[in-house]
Amino acid sequence: MILSKRPRRNRKSDTIRAWAEGNRKSDTIRAWAEETTISTKHLIFPLFLTEGEKKKEIIPSMPDIFRFSTDNLLKEIEECCKLGINAFALFPHLEESQKDKFASQSWNENGLYLQTIRLVKKYFPQICLLTDVAMDPYSSDGHDGLVENGKILNDETLEILGKMALAQAQAGSDIIAPSDMMDGRVAYIRQLLDNQNFTDVSIMAYTAKYASSFYAPFRDALDSAPKFGDKKTYQMNPANVKEAIIEAELDEAEGADFLMVKPALAYLDVIKTLRETSNLPIAAYNVSGEYAMVKAAAAQGWLDSQKTMYECLLSMRRAGANVILTYFAKEFAQYEQK
Repeated sequence: MILSKRPRRNRKSDTIRAWAEGNRKSDTIRAWAEETTISTKHLIFPLFLTEGEKKKEIIPSMPDIFRFSTDNLLKEIEECCKLGINAFALFPHLEESQKDKFASQSWNENGLYLQTIRLVKKYFPQICLLTDVAMDPYSSDGHDGLVENGKILNDETLEILGKMALAQAQAGSDIIAPSDMMDGRVAYIRQLLDNQNFTDVSIMAYTAKYASSFYAPFRDALDSAPKFGDKKTYQMNPANVKEAIIEAELDEAEGADFLMVKPALAYLDVIKTLRETSNLPIAAYNVSGEYAMVKAAAAQGWLDSQKTMYECLLSMRRAGANVILTYFAKEFAQYEQK
């Protein structure tokens, strides 16, 4: 056939051999036409922290992801830094005996989380450390806000979140990440941080955090499931995208430096929408359930874990994510170094 346009000419390379050797860099012509790229600089690696020493606890629903005691967490960060990972998000696992109605352990200077933040920044000052602001890991109710008579109180929760955020900034956090979805929390935290001269500490707002079924393995990792009801009165309805624009406009006006969409894979349209309507960098959280699905299918031999990982992460970048929080970060970095 005589065809003036043959798009396949820009796809040619020894693709099969390249994949077999784990070397996509040999795809020269394909690379010239490539519209979206992804590397370790686009990734944040979530890590789980637990009490004790020399602990590396398996999380059954999240293969190859562990709960680390502080000493082993430092070793894990060191190993990841050698792979080129420079950004980490830290989440604490506490025993029930340490939890209470007001999440008071969250601002305890001698508590596990804040002590570990200080140590991480002492030994790895070059990394970017993102810390989580929400009550659920510390709350005896398992909710992200203060509970009274079965109701989640919004404004009363802000004071608790503020104490938490300020304590994390004082400990050395680079980015405060409020994941609670309380109205007005970005403005409250920004003003508090600025008043205490932490103007350089960034805020990555969980802007569009949906009431999703994909969080189950994460809640296993932290033992943080709500003790009653669900989180639908503060996390977003999965049916809504225009509401995400409202949340984004509010967070941006209140002083957020980054906007996040969570989960990622089932909400690529939301990532794209925020990318098109906001000038702020967009983060996507490739959550635990999304990670677990790929790992479970790969364990059955139904798909290739590495290729699927790459395709999933690339889809988030293509949708408009500047940065991705993902449990695949270490595996991706190891794969890229082959």
